Amino acid sequence: MTGNEKKLSIVMFGHKHMLSREGGVEIVVKELATRMSARGHYVVCYDRKNKHVSGEKIQRVNEYKGVRIINVWTLKLKGLAAVTSSWSSAIHAIRSHADIVHIHAEGPAAVTGMIKLLGKSKDGNPMRVIVTIHGLDWARSKWGGFASKYIKYGEKQAVKNADEIIVLSRSVQEYFQREYGRNTHFIPNGVNAPALVPANEIKRLWGLEKDGYVLFLGRIVPEKGLRYLVEAWKDVKTDKKLVIAGGSSDTQSFSLELQKMADDDSIVFTGFQQGRILEELYSNSYIYCLPSDLEGMPLSLLEAMSYGNCCLVSDIPECTEVIGDRAAVFKKSNVEDLRLVLQQLIDNPERVMAYKNTASDYIISKYNWDEVAEKTLKLYKGQVLND
Repeated sequence: MTGNEKKLSIVMFGHKHMLSREGGVEIVVKELATRMSARGHYVVCYDRKNKHVSGEKIQRVNEYKGVRIINVWTLKLKGLAAVTSSWSSAIHAIRSHADIVHIHAEGPAAVTGMIKLLGKSKDGNPMRVIVTIHGLDWARSKWGGFASKYIKYGEKQAVKNADEIIVLSRSVQEYFQREYGRNTHFIPNGVNAPALVPANEIKRLWGLEKDGYVLFLGRIVPEKGLRYLVEAWKDVKTDKKLVIAGGSSDTQSFSLELQKMADDDSIVFTGFQQGRILEELYSNSYIYCLPSDLEGMPLSLLEAMSYGNCCLVSDIPECTEVIGDRAAVFKKSNVEDLRLVLQQLIDNPERVMAYKNTASDYIISKYNWDEVAEKTLKLYKGQVLND
């Protein structure tokens, strides 16, 4: 940042806990917030006051890489945690007199109208509100009627009141234009170049070897297509294992249903993982599979490709836009097609290796967090983007 450039006061909310990996939103907030802080801007993130998705207690910190973290009041009930924390965050944001309020996800965007009405920066100007749509959350099957309607209300409030809207895929950009006639900015997520690590801890814990397993990594929710994956896997002929890594998100009953459905020694449930074990899981899988019916922009897919994985995804636009021709595809919701492509990949290691050899360079050159931060900062300042 040049000496003449104004230092912005920025607040962000809509995530759960900035330093966790509970979902893609948390990763985006962390990457953006720390980069904005490194540029000399004053950044505050409002975390929820509740437990981690794994059930573990969160280790609270007040500051991380120059970003201030404030824990806001949260009602710890299913469906109400996001609502209460976003309204609490909105009150904090208005009182902060920040220049920029950056809201992540559709449900939290329900407060945009209140912030635009009451929020003033320290110099007396209206607060500039930016909303990032991480996906069409109202369509997720875990939400009941009221929650889905509330999230849809948040979407409409963003359309009506946000100064700018960021979307992560072209298909969602087309949706907003078609449904509301609202222009949005396509700024996809980024990915960091990782270092591959050997299978030490995962071998000790679950007997997993290099190229000895197919990996799913993500939230254990119905829209991720895990029912199709488990059903297809039962008819795949292989001595490899299927590893399902992730925590539930208000979907404990589905997680239990899935484990009962699996009932197979070749299927391993690791629970939520991060840190070294996550790195080992990505580094040593034979195939990474994402069989989703619904996505925003799947950060786990970007990460899997950055580790040089052969990836297999459903043919939804949010996945196919990411992979180009550098990964395998099956027909969404089609168990037999998923089984067929899995079997073909397992039986043809040369095809798997061809995908592995090109995935990392392709994805790292295509998706860059520094570029994401630079484009986002331009929106904060009201500059025109060529997107």
